[in-house]
Amino acid sequence: MTSDLSYPDVVQMAVPLFIALILIELLWIAMMRRGGRYETRDAVTSLVMGAGNVASGIALGFIAWGFFMALWAITPLDLGTSIWVVALCFVLDDLRYYWVHRFGHRIRWVWASHVNHHSSQHYNLTTALRQTWTGTFTFMMIVRAPLILLGFHPAMVLFCGGLNLIYQFWIHTEAIGRMPRWFEAVMNTPSHHRVHHGRNPRYLDANYAGVFIIWDKMFGTFVPEREDEKVDYGLVHNLGTFNPIRVAFHEWIAIFRDVTQPGLTLRERLAYAVAPPGWSHDGSRDTSEAIKEKHLARHPQDRGTPGFS
Repeated sequence: MTSDLSYPDVVQMAVPLFIALILIELLWIAMMRRGGRYETRDAVTSLVMGAGNVASGIALGFIAWGFFMALWAITPLDLGTSIWVVALCFVLDDLRYYWVHRFGHRIRWVWASHVNHHSSQHYNLTTALRQTWTGTFTFMMIVRAPLILLGFHPAMVLFCGGLNLIYQFWIHTEAIGRMPRWFEAVMNTPSHHRVHHGRNPRYLDANYAGVFIIWDKMFGTFVPEREDEKVDYGLVHNLGTFNPIRVAFHEWIAIFRDVTQPGLTLRERLAYAVAPPGWSHDGSRDTSEAIKEKHLARHPQDRGTPGFS
């Protein structure tokens, strides 16, 4: 069984490309006066978050790697390293990404790590770099366990995950409108992902795909971008800060405060950590479902349309 397989760190290799594309997008917006907006403090915060993500990966990556190699040591399966195996691994890892991403919006503990990616009120290529520092503590590494137990080497799985992240970089832009219809039907695109970053009631909890939008269409979470409803980017309750420390940790602190409130039952304390974001024991806050229902109470004509079906 292969134990010393290695693949290049494709994300690190892609950093110069990321920088070049950011500069191209910035020049395009400046010259054409359309296709998005850059705010210096917001972009710097995103870059700092990206650097922190790399640092946390270096500091804590051994935890996930050790877990994956322990699984590899016990599985009797080894699918090898052919190009077809890598391609299959890429597709299955994208399905894995869909579910991790969906959990990240439906389980508050995971949302606490993912929320920083949605904290920008702008949508440009720097937003793609606004990544978590605390992903290890969500324990979502376990969702990759089936891939390794099925015989995909951990190094291959991480390589495919890196390719997935590289693909997702270019879809964080307003400079690209719609792609050809056949491409929009199968692949995740800027249009689809703009919806995902919207805080409009219609666009909440939609389009979790990494590379293939077909997962959202299969599992009922696809919502198309509408010409008559511009995406409003950011969080339901925006942070109002460019402090990367607060961006990285604010939701973890909020969970701690909620869980340690006096007078709660054990079940309520647990729910503050694992129920959907917005859940509260006294109903004083709104989950995404409640936000949608309140919108429909004001706009009943929207019932049954995409995002409200």
